[in-house]
Amino acid sequence: MAKEQTEVRDLQEGNYVMIDDAPCKINAYSTAKPGKHGSAKARIEAVGVFDEKKRSLSQPVDQKIWVPIVDRKQGQVVSIESDTVAQVMDLDTYETVTMQIPADLDLSPDENIEYLEFEGQRKILE
Repeated sequence: MAKEQTEVRDLQEGNYVMIDDAPCKINAYSTAKPGKHGSAKARIEAVGVFDEKKRSLSQPVDQKIWVPIVDRKQGQVVSIESDTVAQVMDLDTYETVTMQIPADLDLSPDENIEYLEFEGQRKILE
């Protein structure tokens, strides 16, 4: 498994967190002060890295939470199969994989790109 545990209080905006078994990037993080009968709570708003779904989470700040280890890798576009699919070669392992092209991105063969990878899921960065 490419994930580790950390306390909710250690999270920040821009970090990754697992919500509903999906890796998400934190957009907003806020805490509420401890009350008379409870501990401080954190509210996390995040967007799925691979599916772009908005998710939110409310947890006590001393609770443990899973944080995915998302790899940022370099690749080179080998070929464009269609308007939405490209063959990309990893520049470290020379492995060739098929990836979806984001809608607002225009790629050409031999172009160097950056992409994210987590447990077999891959996404080209804009």
